[in-house]
Amino acid sequence: MPNAPEILIVEDDPQIRRFLRATLAAEQYRYHEALTAAEGLAQANARQPDLILLDLGLPDQDGLEVIRALRQTSQTPIIVLSARGQEKDKIEALDLGADDFVSKPFGVGELLARIRAALRRAATIRDGGEGTAFRTGHLLVDLAARIVRAGDEEVHLTPIEFRLLETLVRHAGKLVTQRQLLVEVWGPQHSEQAQYLRVYMAQLRRKLEANPARPRYLRTEPGVGYRLVTE
Repeated sequence: MPNAPEILIVEDDPQIRRFLRATLAAEQYRYHEALTAAEGLAQANARQPDLILLDLGLPDQDGLEVIRALRQTSQTPIIVLSARGQEKDKIEALDLGADDFVSKPFGVGELLARIRAALRRAATIRDGGEGTAFRTGHLLVDLAARIVRAGDEEVHLTPIEFRLLETLVRHAGKLVTQRQLLVEVWGPQHSEQAQYLRVYMAQLRRKLEANPARPRYLRTEPGVGYRLVTE
């Protein structure tokens, strides 16, 4: 389809590339492939794709350096696909500017959901936003009016709870690291005080989730950060 989103695959594993080709083609996405970091950067600059799927273990350069280089000139959504499962790799990739991180092996449904979420965020930013109201499921957040509703009930949030929710709303669908949330909500001097985040996230879940023990909207990526799920 000529107007379908264009996705750049930067991956040297032929089996993964074959899987990605089949997955993207089935959803009618356009795609291009690059096998090295150098080729990926060149194609990203030349093609200006709508989204980049990036492996970290490339033969000529670490994928983290590719993220760093891309973010100097572009805000194209980047979803990292990597066999590196360690939290520090996820955190570093996200802090450098990746939009999401999917660990190998991954399922088709998970990958496509992450792609759709990243493309929606990019479209919202490109179009200047969708106003001040955000809705997902039964949750409504009006940033301008500072009103939060869960179903038909208005929910009272403390100023810090609202700032935390507002930050997640502005990055809706994206995995946001603990450090980023701490800096944006509490300030740089609190960037290592993750206990603040755990306490206030638990409070938000008690107020917004039907079952705080099994949250529908405010999801945790253990050791990495949090995601406000969009539906």
